[in-house]
Formats: sequence, C-alpha cells, structure tokens
Amino acid sequence: MKKQPLVRFSVERPKTVFAVAIIISLAFLTQFPKIKIDTNPKNMLPPDSPVRVWNDTVDAAFGLYTDMMVVGVTNDDGVLNPRTLGKVSRITASALAIKGVAGRDVNAIPTITNVTAEAGGLRVAPLMARNPESAVEIAALKKQLFGNPMFVDRIISADGKTTAVYLPLEKEANGKEIADKLKLITAKEGGPENYYIAGDPVARDTFGAEMFKLMGVFSPIAGFIMFAAIYLMFRSLFLAASMMAVAMISIVWSMGLLVGLGFPVHIMSSMAPVFLMAIATDSIHIFNEFYFRIREGKDKKTAILETMSAVSRPVRYTAMATAAGFGVLLFMSIIPVQVFGGVIAFGTIVLRLLSFSLIPALLTLLNTDKIAKAEGAQGGPNEGDIRGPLATLASIGVNRPVGTVIVSAAAIVISIIGVAKITVNNNMVEWFKKGSDIRTADEVMNKNLGGTSLGYVVAEAGEDGSIKTPAAMRYVEGLQRHLERLPVVGKTSSIADVVKRINYVLHDEGKKYDAIPDNKEEIGQYLFLFGMSAKPSDMDSLVNYPFTKANVWVQLKTWDARAMRAVVAATEEYQKANPLKSGNMTLKPAGNAYFNLVWNDSVLWDMLKGFLAALAVVFIILALANRSMKWAIVGYVPLLFTILLLYGAVGYMGKDFDMPISVLSCLSLGMAVDFAIHFVSRLKQRLAEGNGKGLKDALLWTASRPGKGIMKNAILFAGAFSVMLFAPLTPYITVGAFIVSMMVLSSVFTLVLLPALILTFKGWLFKTKAA
Repeated sequence: MKKQPLVRFSVERPKTVFAVAIIISLAFLTQFPKIKIDTNPKNMLPPDSPVRVWNDTVDAAFGLYTDMMVVGVTNDDGVLNPRTLGKVSRITASALAIKGVAGRDVNAIPTITNVTAEAGGLRVAPLMARNPESAVEIAALKKQLFGNPMFVDRIISADGKTTAVYLPLEKEANGKEIADKLKLITAKEGGPENYYIAGDPVARDTFGAEMFKLMGVFSPIAGFIMFAAIYLMFRSLFLAASMMAVAMISIVWSMGLLVGLGFPVHIMSSMAPVFLMAIATDSIHIFNEFYFRIREGKDKKTAILETMSAVSRPVRYTAMATAAGFGVLLFMSIIPVQVFGGVIAFGTIVLRLLSFSLIPALLTLLNTDKIAKAEGAQGGPNEGDIRGPLATLASIGVNRPVGTVIVSAAAIVISIIGVAKITVNNNMVEWFKKGSDIRTADEVMNKNLGGTSLGYVVAEAGEDGSIKTPAAMRYVEGLQRHLERLPVVGKTSSIADVVKRINYVLHDEGKKYDAIPDNKEEIGQYLFLFGMSAKPSDMDSLVNYPFTKANVWVQLKTWDARAMRAVVAATEEYQKANPLKSGNMTLKPAGNAYFNLVWNDSVLWDMLKGFLAALAVVFIILALANRSMKWAIVGYVPLLFTILLLYGAVGYMGKDFDMPISVLSCLSLGMAVDFAIHFVSRLKQRLAEGNGKGLKDALLWTASRPGKGIMKNAILFAGAFSVMLFAPLTPYITVGAFIVSMMVLSSVFTLVLLPALILTFKGWLFKTKAA
C-alpha cells in the first residue's frame, strides 16, 4: 500500500482537518460582500483592444451613443391616426423623462428633424409639432413621412402600420431597467396597438439579470438533485451531505478568490458554481471503492487507506486533466474566459486537495454498520464478480471487439461530415427562447422596419473639406446602394441623404434635383444651412466638422455576426470595384454590430486555439497517467469519439457554432477523459494482481466495479446540469444538453468501446500477449 501522509494525517486527526477547512472557508466568505457584477459583452475584450479603441474613436468623432433602444408601436389599421399618434407622443414624452435616456436626441415622429422649403428658404423643424386632429392634417403628415426617404423604414414602415421611437442611452444606463419602465408606460396606453421594446442594451442587460437569477435558482436545485442521487446510491444521508460539503467548500474558495482578486462576476463565471458542483462528483469513485472495501470485511481505517491507495492515481490524474481542460482558457485573450478558466481550474485543484484530506476525515465519522446492508440491497458485485448490468454492457465490446471498433469508425466518419456542416455565428437575441418578449420584439421590428442591429461604415478622406466634394458624396451614396442590395441590410443613412434632400426641396421637389449637386460650394452651403437649424446630433452623427470623415449608418435585420461580416465583405468589394478617381478614401466598419462580429471571431478563434492546446495537454496527461504513449492513444479514442459525435450532431441539426458551444469544446476535453483514466488505471491494477483469469475477465471486472463509480459519476454530473435544460435562456439549455449528452456518451463509450480497443490492439499494448 502506498505511503499517503496527507491521507494518514486526515484519518488520524480529522478534527484538525475540519477546523482548517472551516477557517479557510470563513476567510474566503469575507470577500463576498465585495462582489461586482458585469454583464456588458464589451468588457469581454480589454479596453486597449483595437476594436474598442476604434469604436471609441468613432463615437467621439461623430458624437455617437454606444447604445440605442427602440420602442415599436404597431396598429393593423395603420398608425397614422389621431389616437395612435397621441399615444406615440405620450410615450415619447414619458421616455424623455427616464433617467439614462439621452432625451435631447430621441427620434420619433414628434421629435425627428424634417427638412422642407418655406418661402424660398430652407426650413428645418420637428416633423410633428403637435398632434394632427383632422383628416387634412393627417394627410399632410402622411405626405411628409412618405415623401422623405430618410423616414421610410426608419420611423415609419412602408405599409404605415408600424412606427418607432429611437432612444439613445447615456453611458452606464441599464437597458433592462429602462425597458421595464417603458413597459409600464406602454401598458397604460393599452390597445388596439401593440408595443415592442428592442435593441442590444435590452437583450444584454436582461440576459445579465436573468443569468444571475437563474444561477441563484439552479445552483441549489442542482445541489438538491446531487444530494438526492447520492442518497439513493448509498442510502446514507451523511455521505450525501459529505459530498455536498466538499462541493460547497470548493465553490466558496473559488468564488471568494475571484471576488477577492477584484474580478467582476461575468456571464461565464456565473456558471462556475454549477460546474464545480458537478466536478465534485468525481469523488464518487472514492465512496464507491470504500463501500466495496467495507463489504470485504476491512476495518474502517484500513478500508479508507486501501481505498485512497487504489484510487489515488486515477483521481489525481483526472483532476489534472479537468484542471488542464479549463486551465488552457487562462491563455486566451478574452478576459472573462480567462477568469472562468482560472476559477474552475483552481476549484478543481481544491476539490482534489479535499479528496485526500477532508473526505478521508469525514469517512472516519461514517457509521459502517449500515454500509453492507445499503450496498447489499443494491446487489453490487463482490470481489472477482463479473456479473451485473455494467458487465453485460461491457461484454458488447469484449465479445465483439473488432465489430465494435468498425461500427465506431463508421460513426466517426459520419460525425466528421456533420462537423464540416457547422456554421460559425453568434446572436445575443437568440440567447432568448422563441416567443420571449425580447425575441418577439426583435423579430417584429426587423420585419417591419430597417432593423434593430446598428453598424457603421466610416468613410475617411485625407484633406479638410474633402467630404463636401460631389465625388466624395456620390461615392458614399454609391456605397449605400451597394450595401442595400444585401438581404440583411434594411436601411442606410448618411450625410449624402441630407444633401440630396436639401437640394430636392430647395428646387421645388423637382425629380432631377433628387441628387448630389455638381459643385462643392453648393454642398457646403447646404450643410451650413442645415447645421445652423438642425439639432447638433442630426449633423454631428453623420459627418465631422473638418469634413474629413462621413459616417454611414447601416441598420441590419438580424444580430447575427455573419450579417455584419456580409457588410464588411460588401464594403471591401465596393472599394475595390470603385476606386475614387480624385483623392483617396478609406472605408472602415464600426459600431455595435461590428464589435459583436470581432468579439464573436475573437471568442471562437480563442476557443479553437484552446481546444488544440487542451488536446495536447490532455494527451500528455493521459500518457503520464498510463506511463505509455500507446495506452494514451487508446484512452484518447473514446474521448474524441464523444466529442465528434456531439459536434457532428450540432452540424446535422443546423445549429450555429456560437460562444456557449465554443467554450464547451475546451471544457469537454477535461471532463470526458476522466472516465478513461479511471478505467485504464484500475484495469492495470487488476492485471498486476495476477489473478490468472485473463484480460477479458479483467475488463469485465473493471466495468463491474470501478465502472460502477464511472456510471455513478456520469449520472451525478448529468443530473447537476440537467436543471439547465429548463432555463429560459438558450445558452444554459445548450450547456445543459451538451454536458448531459457528453456524460452519458462518454461513460457508455468508456465501458464498451475502450474494452473493444484494448482487445483489438492487445498485441500492441502489452509486451507479452494477454490471454
């Protein structure tokens, strides 16, 4: 039996172990009042990242707001009637008073700037100074709305049944809080109109609030499921409470460290408690083996020491594998991903430390008189027994090894084809279930108007005033028409639209004047007149005052990252196909939609790098655990098979490869390899005992005895994450479904495919051929 100083100390001085665990836990608990919460995806990238620096530069240059919300009002009979317009006016007025809304720049039918001609001069004024009452006034408003291309598909739908109120938000404003206030305001107005509240800050801040609410609900539910499952497995309240105590201590230490180091709790790190609770289930192998030792008639102390000697190697290396799977995230560029990986890696190390200290100490307090009865009632296998359901399952691979390997190889090929079908994308709105208020609002507004997702394309020329040239204006206008051909683009706006509108109205709305003027001086005069009369933001948001940059607003009909990717590609295509003859002009994307694209790509590429790094690290750990490259390769196959099947299914289902799935690609490696380490380690122990019954019997014994711990581990792990399947947020459902499937598949493949591989390649694995 191996020397285990920490285990022996814990068995001989359990009270000391309890006291140390309590003191350290209390120290970490003192950090919890300092907790900070951050749900802003922008903070996924560091402040000095190029996309954040560029977006900040663009915001400053054009006086833009980082966040924009939109309130949609629909009426099947049309919104251009006194009753509905009165409601729109009241909603707009109430929104102006909400803290966090930049009231001076709210755009809606009552407040948006309209450009017309009056007495031969330019008139720039709000579109609807007062609510129209008569049919004549309604007709005049309708003419103004549909006669101005800048309004159609922005504040009024082409069919006249939808209008919008655009609400720019001040910095640090909370989208969910503002949305909740808007819901109260619109609820007072009543029907027959329908009201929708959409926009990035609504989805982002609502997701953040729901996320922490769910974790507050799901963590205790997951804990209760684990507690109940352990009790049913071992018929011991003490044992169930012991495992939960170990899990809770690791959570307290890990989250306490997170908060103590000054890191905010982000979307990903909020999931840490459930992950740690599930990872704690690996201790089931200790309890499983301890029960067998007690049933064999060993006294308690001997049973504890022999148990820890038998499982110490696989438990140690599975901890290393899990910590490595999460630890590679520390080397990513996304800060919250780094923090999440560090928290889980630290928590895993804590769990393994407790496995060799607190768990042996707790086992000294267990009443062993009830153990034999409890385990006996479950009909567990005795020493040398190769009967039971797990042995029957393993016999599939043991009795038909070559056939099992061939079928598995065919499934791998089919899975690889499915993996090739995966598309890369991310869409925060789709993190909410279909039918949810946020998703419904987004769908309605995108269908009826230009779109709720906003990106920019910044056109930059070298010299002061160069944007005012007809060539530059027409170049920007040409870019707009080019982008509007994309199905995902619903509306574009630029300073060229303003110039065309002024030229049109000052020439009695003659059709040929709905164009860019032919000389720079005339354009300059138009912009001077407009700047003197309009709200500052009307012009500032479209052009800078040295007139070296113009900002094209691009409204997208989806928050899909690939939508902005299409805009970027189309912009590059336009620039190559249409070089500006006079001077140089660069076109560069910006805005929230562009940030989401860069963030999406950064996360996915980080996860790919992490996945490849985890593959290498986990393989090294397998080789160390088995002291053999050959055994590492064989143990690797069920792991890869599990991952390929799951990602193949993602491809065949047509589901996007988004952030939650990409993160799971790294995590799955660390968790799925645990079973192979336990199986191979205990198989080698069995063969080393030299019982003379041959390799097949040793494999069946491993499936029956250590395999019981593997299956219990899988059930507990899957049970902890199964609660996420009932979440209203799709990332949680994805994580839950992925991990439940992974645990089920990896445990089955370990008991079926791994024995088949060992028998098929036994001549290669063993120096002397096993019988």
